[in-house]
Amino acid sequence: MRLTEFHELIREEFGQVRGDSMLRDHVLTSFGGRTGAEAIEAGEEPREVWRALCCDFDVPRVRW
Repeated sequence: MRLTEFHELIREEFGQVRGDSMLRDHVLTSFGGRTGAEAIEAGEEPREVWRALCCDFDVPRVRW
């Protein structure tokens, strides 16, 4: 998944403001306690960060 697609999915699912806040503030335990933004900056695959956010926020699997 390209980073632009990742950000589009975040915006579509959560809205711009909430999505931005989630990436900066929500800690993902599956990424060692890093936020989504930190995980991506560290080189993690955006698709995996997207899946982790979907799990944490109960997004239906069909939208993963």
